[in-house]
Amino acid sequence: MKLILIRFLIGGISVSTFALLGDLFKPKSFAGLFGAAPSVALATLALSVIVEGKDNAATQSTSMMLSCVALFCYSSCLSWTMMHRPMRTIWATILFLPVWAVVSFGLWAMLLR
Repeated sequence: MKLILIRFLIGGISVSTFALLGDLFKPKSFAGLFGAAPSVALATLALSVIVEGKDNAATQSTSMMLSCVALFCYSSCLSWTMMHRPMRTIWATILFLPVWAVVSFGLWAMLLR
């Protein structure tokens, strides 16, 4: 029960803070970006430090950074294809999922294994 309360407090404070940051910057579409990923990552890392220690949190933060690289590669390929080829979004999204998987698992195999 205590862990749920801590998760609630950390998540609520971080979501509110990042939502405020999102409102301060232009364009307003950044508000959703600031409100979701950073706050969830911070809440996860804070709980990891409390429950499992600094070493586990360090491993999780490294994994999060490598996941960002994989997401960037996936998003770049998807974005370029959608701008240059007439393709339905759902098919392009499915087509490039292997790009994300290869980059993710490749980075994991090289750096975290």
